[in-house]
Amino acid sequence: MPGTLFVVATPIGNLEDVTLRALRVLREVSLIAAEDTRRTARLLQHYSISTRTTSLHEHNERVKTPELVARLKAGESIALVSDAGTPVVSDPGTHLIAEAHAAGVRVEPVPGPSAVVAALSASGLRGDGFLFVGFPPSRSNARKKWLSALEPERHLIVMYEAPHRIEATLRDMLAVFGDRNVALGRELTKIHESLVVKPISVHLKDGIVARGEFTLVVQGATMLLDGTAPVPSAELMAVEFGHLTHKQGFSRREGLKALSRKYDMPARKVFAILESTKDVSNDQI
Repeated sequence: MPGTLFVVATPIGNLEDVTLRALRVLREVSLIAAEDTRRTARLLQHYSISTRTTSLHEHNERVKTPELVARLKAGESIALVSDAGTPVVSDPGTHLIAEAHAAGVRVEPVPGPSAVVAALSASGLRGDGFLFVGFPPSRSNARKKWLSALEPERHLIVMYEAPHRIEATLRDMLAVFGDRNVALGRELTKIHESLVVKPISVHLKDGIVARGEFTLVVQGATMLLDGTAPVPSAELMAVEFGHLTHKQGFSRREGLKALSRKYDMPARKVFAILESTKDVSNDQI
């Protein structure tokens, strides 16, 4: 009989957050496939677990998967773990899991810690659901386009961000989303954890400690009863357009499209409103 591939969630910071079932599985399997064996070793040493580990990360997953699947088919059971939290949520492992399914191997989740769920549960932000989108693009122009596609989303939006990009991402979010409430979680479950809920502008004004990985819960788009976002005056829209094009690096055409999506109106109508303020002209767009 084939073995089982266990997809095991591990603590995102506090080692006490591991489940009893996860500890049992990690002791009983033949091998632990870990994103970073050094980080996993700290958890195993803390709980006196001596199971052998092997590395499985984004750079070697496709090479090592055939060997691991062969061991599973031969009857060995393997635990897949990431650096922290639930595997394959912005972590490697998808290819191994897919190949295990294709080979007829049982894949069994061992649920537990997740930064996404932790931030959502403590944010206090209301929504009829949520959309997890992983990490934003690292380059500014790509990130703005990515955010523009998310701007109409009415569910809560959950994302991760690195410390060296957090301020730039919040500034882009302010330009594209407007001044929404954001729950900004940093180093969740660790000694220096923080989770602060404020409008984006206040986060930026108060300053951000750029250390550790961030988890953001962003309020979804708010709509009026007729399903459209409230339209500002022509003057305020022109100011918003100028901020997008002069401060955030949008081209004029991209700025028009962003405002068109935000206020649910044709781009030509947005252009007409802007034209009425004499801030733009036909040959500028």
